[in-house]
Order: sequence, then structure tokens, then C-alpha cells
Amino acid sequence: MRIAVYALLGVLGALAGIAGSLVQGGWFPLGLLLALAGAAGLFWGGALVTRSRVGAGAPAAGWVLAVLALTSSRPQGDFVFAAGAGSYLFLLGGMAVAAAAATLAPSERPLFAVPEVPRAPR
Repeated sequence: MRIAVYALLGVLGALAGIAGSLVQGGWFPLGLLLALAGAAGLFWGGALVTRSRVGAGAPAAGWVLAVLALTSSRPQGDFVFAAGAGSYLFLLGGMAVAAAAATLAPSERPLFAVPEVPRAPR
């Protein structure tokens, strides 16, 4: 079940990367903030749902793969990212948000803790 959740988070990360790539250039500067906020929400949400760093890393990996695929130019001369400050802020900001979410991800905690029984003095 956990692997299916990680795979779903990876696909959602790729979709967020594609959508963010289109929004950040179209509605600069609010689109850039919206794209980074959406990516941050997805990375942090993945960490909270799975209670692990991998939960933040799976959507981040999908995001990075999608964004890097869109940075390459095609033989026809088409490209998604223009050579501007907004594109670089989106790329570097998204990677920084992914690193922060993976670093601050909550650790695994047991759902039920067994209380410690006090011992009687001798």
C-alpha cells in the first residue's frame, strides 16, 4: 500500500511540475508564487501523509523529472522556459522547497505508546 502511495505522489509531483512550469511564466510574479506554493504544499503534504522523508521525496522526484524534461529544447525550437529570472527562481525555489520539506518531514511515531509502569521502591 505504501509503494502505491509513493507512486501516486510521484505522479502528482510530475503534474505539479508541468502545471507550475506553465503558470509561472504566464502570470509572473503571482504565477511563480502560486507554482511554488503548490509544490510546497504537495511536498509537505506527502511528508505528513506518509510520516516519512520519502513522502516528501517522491513528489519532489516527479516534480524535478517533469521540470527538467521541460527545460530541454526541441528540434523545432520550442521551449517552455524562457531565459529569465522567473524561470531560474522557479527551478531553484522548487528544489529548495523540496529539500526543506524532506528535511523537516516528521519522523515515524508509534500510534500507540505503551505507558511505563512505575516500580515500587524496595
